[in-house]
Amino acid sequence: MQTVSKRELNQQTAAVLDRVTDTDDVVVTERGKARWRISAVRESDTTLARLEREGRYTPPARQPRPWPETAGGRAYTAAEADALIDETRGDH
Repeated sequence: MQTVSKRELNQQTAAVLDRVTDTDDVVVTERGKARWRISAVRESDTTLARLEREGRYTPPARQPRPWPETAGGRAYTAAEADALIDETRGDH
């Protein structure tokens, strides 16, 4: 991530904007402290994609395994699942 001062942005706006890319943002500082971030518009940018680009999220190394089949290969119907949940909750 590149940084520029507020004064540099004011005096060389076009040059600073040319430094903004799809993968790199420019941070504008004021009196040595980061105050603003200039980034390219990404129409399909999701929250996870933005966090990954900023280095704040790392995707999993592999895809999780699918849920195992129910015991005996039997799948419960919606009514059976509701009945089991009601039974688990009890009367308290």
